[in-house]
Amino acid sequence: MRLATIRRGDGTIAARVDDGGVVAIEGAGDLRALLALPDWRERAAVAGPVLDPASVDYAPLVPSPDKVICVGLNYRAHIAETGREAPRFPTLFAKFRSALIGARDDIALAAGIEQLDWEAELAVVIGASVRNVSEADAPRAIAGYSVLNDISARDWQHRTAQWLQGKTFEGSTPVGPWMVTADEFDGSSGAITCVVNGETKQHSDVADLLFGPAALVSYISRIVTLEPGDLIATGTPGGVGAARTPPEFLHDGDVVTVAVEGVGECANTVRRS
Repeated sequence: MRLATIRRGDGTIAARVDDGGVVAIEGAGDLRALLALPDWRERAAVAGPVLDPASVDYAPLVPSPDKVICVGLNYRAHIAETGREAPRFPTLFAKFRSALIGARDDIALAAGIEQLDWEAELAVVIGASVRNVSEADAPRAIAGYSVLNDISARDWQHRTAQWLQGKTFEGSTPVGPWMVTADEFDGSSGAITCVVNGETKQHSDVADLLFGPAALVSYISRIVTLEPGDLIATGTPGGVGAARTPPEFLHDGDVVTVAVEGVGECANTVRRS
């Protein structure tokens, strides 16, 4: 199944995206609320009001997650282009929920940012509360997968040794448009790409991940309890703008499309805010 959060009037509603249309899931205001229900799979599968596809406005996949945990330096090719050694443990940082936008929303280029970069990523969506889960059992906590663009302000990111300030500018991180449930996509392989103004900048496969989804869920759960609706951005492959010669960055009006084969794509325009 493909599950999403749709803007509707002054609020949102969880929805199932079928080949024949978009079906509202009544009783769940967004995907996080749906995943918090023990019978969310059954609830998601039932018939409901069909929405006009032409009027569907995708909100951030999970508008208000408890946690957005991101992983750096997790594709072997990206590690190589940075000139670093492969880390022994996952490199973790976080985003605040105000950074998240929908899969078709504009990316905010805030005043003072001169080095805005793209990062195509596979996102893991948590579907069950877990703490200290083993890697073998971790897949049971994964509801599904989505697409995320970890837009990064490199000039702010590298002001200090901590990355947070370059990673969580408000209105900068597309995620969605939907989650593909784990029974249809297992996160082990699939082409991942980033295209800017029609030119391919990143092209890899999620099989190149150093730490896969189950390993990340297990590792993070030893630090903090993962809750339904939490997001894990698993890292980006090689081809980021900052590693190019000369470096390339995003500007007002640029169109950025990130996609994961078998999952979906986010297509967003950069707008100076």
